[in-house]
Amino acid sequence: MPSRFRLAKSARLGKARDRMGAKMRAADFAVSPKEAHPLRGRNPGETAGFRSKEEAREKLESDVRKLAQRQEVFFAARSFALLIILQGMDSSGKDSLIRHVLTGLNPQGVEVSSFRRPTEEEAAHDYLWRCARRLPERGKIGIFNRSYYEEVLVVRVHPGLLASEGLRRRAASPSFWSERYEDILAFERHLLRNETIIVKFFLHLSRREQAKRLLDRIDRPEKRWKFSLADIQERERWSDYQSAYEEMLAATSTREAPWYVLPADHKWFTQLAAAGILLERLVELPLRYPEPRPESEAELRRAKEILQRERDR
Repeated sequence: MPSRFRLAKSARLGKARDRMGAKMRAADFAVSPKEAHPLRGRNPGETAGFRSKEEAREKLESDVRKLAQRQEVFFAARSFALLIILQGMDSSGKDSLIRHVLTGLNPQGVEVSSFRRPTEEEAAHDYLWRCARRLPERGKIGIFNRSYYEEVLVVRVHPGLLASEGLRRRAASPSFWSERYEDILAFERHLLRNETIIVKFFLHLSRREQAKRLLDRIDRPEKRWKFSLADIQERERWSDYQSAYEEMLAATSTREAPWYVLPADHKWFTQLAAAGILLERLVELPLRYPEPRPESEAELRRAKEILQRERDR
């Protein structure tokens, strides 16, 4: 049975059904620290009262415009970095979320990194190394399409992959996975203390919807390049993956860097929820444009005089 807490949280999302466009809050999607069974009671098909893509489009476009405006101040202030982490099963909509929510931002201040199977060089280092090299600097937004969390997800489901990291012997320890969670939490604490804001999205897709999307990839020639037989093989481990996700979400969601579980059966709603959460997180930051240096005031006045004289000739 779903917990009372989970039912209450699901009810909060459902209240919007009678009033289209009701305000959604980031907290409605957040996993509480140490929450037991964080996926139980969460509906991958939830749309919070929006009945169609068309109904949600206006709000999504508005939120993306506001995100772009806020990013301008974020980039100019250079007070914080923003790290966005996307995790989810194959075809859960990570790429389309990036395309529809984040490509409206100034590309000068955004960098997308996709992490696939480690290269030989990457496998020779600790598992955080390759991601640490791609962290955003202050003023910029880094998007990790998959991340170091793969090391407690796909590697958890396929522990044989640890052989390439030279860790097969250590992996036999009962504390191996809990130690990895501790490593990740310590890494994220370090980032937070150095003014990197971390927003972590788990795209919660149903098995049925994944099958539909994989069939669509097969049936549409322009999408076949995305398909791999490995996607079908991984579906056979669906339950193992869901268990790994639940344990990871419970172990690594913190007050400062919570996981947000986004319903992913409707891509348009996933995008809408992500845009709203990102906007809420950016708005709460104490951002402002840099104040000009005292000596700059005189320079600005002088430049203005020169330009006005040119204009008035």
